[in-house]
Amino acid sequence: MLPARVTIHDVARAAGVSVATVSKVANGRYGVAQNTIAKVSAVIDELGYETSLVARSLRSHRTNVIGILVAGFEPFSTELLKGISAAAVGSGYELLAYAGALTDEARVGWERRSLSRLAGTLVDAAIIVTPTVQVAGAPVPIVAIDPHTGLGDVPAVDTDNAEGARIATRYLISLGHRRIAHVRGRGDLQSALLREQGYRESLAEAGIAFDPDLVREGAYWGKPTTRAAQELLSLPDRPTAIFAANDLSAVRVLDVAREMGIRVPEELSIVGFDNVPESATSTPQLTTVAQPLHDMGAQALQMVVQMLRRGELEQQYVHLPAHLVVRQSTAPAPSPAAIADAQSRAASQAV
Repeated sequence: MLPARVTIHDVARAAGVSVATVSKVANGRYGVAQNTIAKVSAVIDELGYETSLVARSLRSHRTNVIGILVAGFEPFSTELLKGISAAAVGSGYELLAYAGALTDEARVGWERRSLSRLAGTLVDAAIIVTPTVQVAGAPVPIVAIDPHTGLGDVPAVDTDNAEGARIATRYLISLGHRRIAHVRGRGDLQSALLREQGYRESLAEAGIAFDPDLVREGAYWGKPTTRAAQELLSLPDRPTAIFAANDLSAVRVLDVAREMGIRVPEELSIVGFDNVPESATSTPQLTTVAQPLHDMGAQALQMVVQMLRRGELEQQYVHLPAHLVVRQSTAPAPSPAAIADAQSRAASQAV
């Protein structure tokens, strides 16, 4: 059985003072002697009493809490939370992490519903991770991280998605790959469009004709990526390299290649995007484009605190660079003889 919540009456009884006195001490108001403040504070600490956030906000119109609104707790948002949490130390603000889209039906517009529940009574401001819609005119100051619709009327932090994709594709080209496929993210997301754009630009830069048959929809997650990888790796002239739009998709491509008996990186090189922890624990470890996720979270926290304290921002948008992390899932392109041998081996296994 859970212990009952400590109330203001419990504190008053234990300290031998009135409820009004406890209220003054808990809320930092004047009119209480120092020795009484010390005694009541000691009892508050001993019993673990805390005023209600809602009650506090009704009295002072402030909670000193910043909400972190995410669609769900997955590797990308978890890494951002680590950066936000580290930056919040010493800021005077507490954090409330809230997942607002844990069902498929709630995925679009979840941030507006979340803000309506939290803003004003539970949080003074919010950091919204990958919002699906524009949220201008929110009731509290907000900063968006990697907004799905791109930069708009709300302060935002993101990564140079197009340049990150160019870096990934150039690296594969430098290894001698020419049949480079792309498992793209959701078509309605700006980040996914920019990553495909960067992929195409690097092919054109190298004089490699874009082949639409080498692009498949992966949607940033499991089932669509599985289907995309199976289709690409079943082509008669299959790719020797795949650039996936995020790490979770890239890891799924690794799994599909293993299931199909295709060796990585000897027969197939794979590059992801994000550098979430799963990229370093996959087998083989994944080469990826690193977003500075902790820095993105820290920047967003600093921006929202600045808005709360000053009412304005020095910089509305923060655009951070991406960089390549080379691990074990990439290697020089196999020779034509090696490709022919692999395809022959696959055909014999199929029979």
